[in-house]
Amino acid sequence: MPRQTRRLAVEPKRANATRLKRIEGQVRGLIKMVEEERYCVEILTQISSVQQALRAVGRELLRNHLKCCAADALRQGGEAADAACDELIELMYKNAR
Repeated sequence: MPRQTRRLAVEPKRANATRLKRIEGQVRGLIKMVEEERYCVEILTQISSVQQALRAVGRELLRNHLKCCAADALRQGGEAADAACDELIELMYKNAR
């Protein structure tokens, strides 16, 4: 069954785009830190910060997916609901790593 695609609501979309642009800046900062041979602990601390920021964007995207796409599929029942459940289980396994 093909995946359902829905657009993010305007505010979550804008907020996630802003967060990702901020993360992009953090990654550029990390590159500069490595090039400048900064203290490893400082670099590792910044890497942790970027990872947490990415997790936050992922949580928001998952929240939107659950509220919109998955909820609609579950309401439809049948194959759509089964596919949505399988997709959600796969997402949980991928994110548990």
